Amino acid sequence: MFLGPQATVSEAERERGLRSLVTDAMFASTTAALNGGVVLAAYALWLGASNAVIGLLAALPFLSQLLQAPAVALVERLQARRMICVVAAFLARLLLPLIGLLAFLPDRKLALGLLVGLQAAHAGLNAVSTCAWNSWLRDLAPPERLGRFFARRTANVTAFTLFATLAAGLTVDRASEYGRTAEAFVFAGVFMTAFATSLASSWLIARAPEPRMAPPVSAASLLEVLRRPFRDVNFRRLIVFLSSWQFAVNLATPFITVWLLGQLGFSMGFVVSLSVVSQAANLAVLGGWGRLSDRFANKSVLGVAAPLLIACIAGLVLASQIQDQRLAAAYLLVLHVLMGAATAGVGLATGAIALKLAPSGQATPYVAASALTSSLAAGIAPVIGGLGADFFAVRRLTLDVRWSDPEGVRSLLAFQLAHWDFFFLIAALVGLYALHRLTLVREEGEIEQGEMARQILLGARRTVRNLSPVAGLRVAAAFPAGALIELRRRGRNSRPSTGSG
Repeated sequence: MFLGPQATVSEAERERGLRSLVTDAMFASTTAALNGGVVLAAYALWLGASNAVIGLLAALPFLSQLLQAPAVALVERLQARRMICVVAAFLARLLLPLIGLLAFLPDRKLALGLLVGLQAAHAGLNAVSTCAWNSWLRDLAPPERLGRFFARRTANVTAFTLFATLAAGLTVDRASEYGRTAEAFVFAGVFMTAFATSLASSWLIARAPEPRMAPPVSAASLLEVLRRPFRDVNFRRLIVFLSSWQFAVNLATPFITVWLLGQLGFSMGFVVSLSVVSQAANLAVLGGWGRLSDRFANKSVLGVAAPLLIACIAGLVLASQIQDQRLAAAYLLVLHVLMGAATAGVGLATGAIALKLAPSGQATPYVAASALTSSLAAGIAPVIGGLGADFFAVRRLTLDVRWSDPEGVRSLLAFQLAHWDFFFLIAALVGLYALHRLTLVREEGEIEQGEMARQILLGARRTVRNLSPVAGLRVAAAFPAGALIELRRRGRNSRPSTGSG
């Protein structure tokens, strides 16, 4: 059968297939970067989108994951995951040129309506493809190598997303100097480029072999198949964590671009630069997160990366309090470095933990159930954010601490929440609840949060010692105990000799 499964997959075929899927990430990520994130938000704003439309566009990739329910039935019926994955992905990518041509429609309202419709169809077909891909990968990649596989693939995703976002963002920013006609051609060119890279992605996916699925034990209904993961107590806890986490993150992050452009008044070039800085930090630490997840557990990685990301989301509020835009820009750069590093760990671990906790041979319903619930939560969050944006736009919460004396009244602390600041704080609070739910999940090999942090610091110290010959930097890397030993040794070596000579 065309693109059908194989009864047996040799080790050489398996390795070749995994290499193809890692290479595919370069082209798939370029396609996604040019059809999402900052680029899609800028395109929608250029067409005159409201906050509600921005929220809806951000929600579509998640709400479309509800189609994984019928996709599970399709996979179980056809038993041909590679064929489903490749065909659905190819059909989704055929829509990209049409999305680009919307830039030339004179009716902006019609263009926006068609943009939402085409993005919905694109996301829906991608959801069907992803369902088949997840189950296929679970049987193709050895469980003990999932962490390293995802790290290498995610490294490619991050690197090429970085360059594609930077190139597209700066091109769009430069085209704004030449008027709307030039911008229309640039946006159309961006989506045509996305279509070209998507073809290479589809070809690479098709080259990976598919092990034959185990035959279904019984002709169970779709509802019965999807109920199985919820009867697994530990996996049910994981689903609750992933759902609440996705709600928290997606209540805030889809609107960071709108917040930076509108509320803080930064340029499109700076917004793209922040995205690039975040992705560069993501890329820099991915390998380390992958090694830690394989050595210990995905939950241990989440125990460090997730709290850091929540702290960064809450920290966005402080940027609104900084009056000097240059100082605010420097603060945002540092914050995006931390967000990129944290997102790398969270993305890697959440992608691998569901596959790892799913029983062998039952990955399709388990991963689909996880994707369905977490995607529903992630899809609802930006819709709520978009609809509630106008409500919070005309409201302020001010905290003003003043000191009064005979010489007058002085303001000691002035803190004001406005518009998107409310969403960032609400997202952080929901994130704290998600972290509580994570503590209830059990995964083989997990270690305490403090021990994981110690392992990260030890790895950083080893890196510094290996890279730097500077004695002072070596001492800093070994602080505190190693530094005291080094200083004591130096003190002994510097004492004058007491011998008679």
